[in-house]
Amino acid sequence: MPEPVELARATWPEVPQGALVLVPVGSTEQHGPHLPLHTDSTIAEAVARGIARQLPGMSALLAPTLAYGASGEHAGFPGTLSIGHEALHAVLVEAMRSLSLWAGRVVLVNGHGGNVTTLDAACTQLRHEGHDVAWLGCAPPDGDAHAGRTETSIMLHLAPDDVRLSQAAPGDTRPLSELLPRLMAHGVRGVSPNGVLGDPTGATAEEGRGLVEAMVSNAARLVTTGRTDPRGRLLRAAAPQGAA
Repeated sequence: MPEPVELARATWPEVPQGALVLVPVGSTEQHGPHLPLHTDSTIAEAVARGIARQLPGMSALLAPTLAYGASGEHAGFPGTLSIGHEALHAVLVEAMRSLSLWAGRVVLVNGHGGNVTTLDAACTQLRHEGHDVAWLGCAPPDGDAHAGRTETSIMLHLAPDDVRLSQAAPGDTRPLSELLPRLMAHGVRGVSPNGVLGDPTGATAEEGRGLVEAMVSNAARLVTTGRTDPRGRLLRAAAPQGAA
C-alpha cells in the first residue's frame, strides 16, 4: 500500500483542497519503568497512518502528532508533560478551525484516555460551529489499563528499541472500574508506585502486531462509515433492520 502524504513534509501546492485530514492526538507521560513517554503518541500515529493506507480512494493526509495531552493523573512521575484540559481544548479548537479553511473532514485519532473528556467538549463545540470534525479512540478492546501487556506488546511491535523489557514489572492489576475512585483522588502514583496498571508479563511483538492491525481495521471502518454521536465520536455502522 502507498504511504500516506504527511502534511508536515508537503508543500502547499501539494495539499489538495477538501482532503480528509487524520490528526493523531497523544501524550507525553510515564508508562512505567519499561515504556517510553511517547507511547500514546506513537500508537495514535501508527493507527492514523494505518487508516490512511486503508483509504486509497480518498485524499487522506496525515497531520503532525499532537504530543501533549491532559495527563494530570500521571503528574507524580518525572517526565510527564501535561498541558491540562483547558489548554488542550484551546489547541484542538484553534487547530481544527485552521484546518477547516482548506480541509474537508478532520478525524482526530486519540491514543490517551485522559484526553477523552476534552475531545468530547472540543468536538461538540466545533460541530456546533459547522466544522466537519470527528474523533475515535485507538485502544484495543479488553486491553489492560496502562503500560501492561497490551501497550507493551504494541510498543514491542512499533518501537522495540525504546522498550526496556528487562525493567517490566506488574503494577496494580485490578480492573479500572475498581481503581477509578482512588485514581481520581490520588492519581496513578497513589494506586501503583511503578506507574503500571496491569501486567506486562508475556508481551510479544507478534501480539502487538495483531493488536495494531485490529485497531487500524476497526478505525478505518469507522472513518469510512462516518457516523458520529452528538459529541463527534465515530460510531460503527448501524445494523440493518431485522438483523440480530
